[in-house]
Amino acid sequence: MTTLENKIDFAVIIRSTKANPNGDPLNGNRPRIDYDGYGEISDVCIKRKIRDRLMEAKDEMGNYKYSVFVQCDERKVDDAKSLKDRADKALKDKLTLETACKQWFDVRAFGQVFAFKSANSKKNKVEDTSEPGGDTGISIPVRGPVSVHSAFSIEPIHSESIQITKSVNSETTADGKKSSDTMGMKHRIDKGIYVFYGSINPQLAERTGFSNEDADVIKSILPKLFENDESSARPAGSMEVLKVIWWNHGCKAGKHSSAKVHQSLKVNPDGGYSISNLNDLEPEQIDGF
Repeated sequence: MTTLENKIDFAVIIRSTKANPNGDPLNGNRPRIDYDGYGEISDVCIKRKIRDRLMEAKDEMGNYKYSVFVQCDERKVDDAKSLKDRADKALKDKLTLETACKQWFDVRAFGQVFAFKSANSKKNKVEDTSEPGGDTGISIPVRGPVSVHSAFSIEPIHSESIQITKSVNSETTADGKKSSDTMGMKHRIDKGIYVFYGSINPQLAERTGFSNEDADVIKSILPKLFENDESSARPAGSMEVLKVIWWNHGCKAGKHSSAKVHQSLKVNPDGGYSISNLNDLEPEQIDGF
C-alpha cells in the first residue's frame, strides 16, 4: 500500500432528534454543553464510533478486516483484559512503533501512547528509571496523522429531563415495597445540528504507514458513523449524518491551511450549508448513510 500522498481535510454535519448525543458523566449524563450553551460531542466519542465501525467490518470469509487496539469491553472481539494484555498477546515482546502501526488500524490513524510497566515493577509504585534496578517498562509515543475535532451545535441547545421508573426492584427490600433505585432520569435534546472537522496529515502518515487505502476507509466510515450505535439514549434514527465534506488537496503540503478550508464551510441551523469557493480546491460532497 502507498503511504498517504495528499493532504485531506473533512467535515461532518450531524442531526440529532430527541436523543442524547453524548452524555457528560460529571453532570448526571446530561447532554454535553459548553459554557455558552452550545451542544458538544467530544472527539473521544467520535473516534470511539469510528473504531466501532472498523471493528464491525468483515471480509467475504467472515473474518474481521481491521484490527483495532482500543476496544470497548462490550464490543471487544478478543479475550484481552487490558491494553497491555492485548499488546502482549498480539506482538509478544516485539512491540515497536513500526509493529504497532502495522498491527492496528487505529494506532496508525489516531496514534497511541504505549506506556506499560515491566512485569517485575512494583505494584502502584513509580520507580526512578534513572537508578539501576528501576522500572524497565516501555514508553512508545505514536503521533497519528488523523486528527478529529469535537463536534459543536450550530445553535445553543436545550436539554430536557424526564423521570422514569423501573418495573422491578434492583435490590430486595425488607417490606417487599419498591426501593428508591426504581426511580431514574433520562436526558435528551429536542433537536440539534452539529458539525465536526478533521484532517489527515501526509507527513505524519509517513511515520505510521497510514496509506491512501486507509484514508478511503475513513471516508467510507464517516457517512455511517451512527450505524449499529443505537441505545436507550440514542434510539434508532435519532442520530443521522447529513453530509460529509471531503477536501483532497492533491498535494502533500496542501493548497490551503486547514483553518481556511474548515472556515469555508458555513452550516445553517436547519442542516443546510454553503461552501466558499477556494478556486483550486473542490470538495467531494457525500450523503450520509
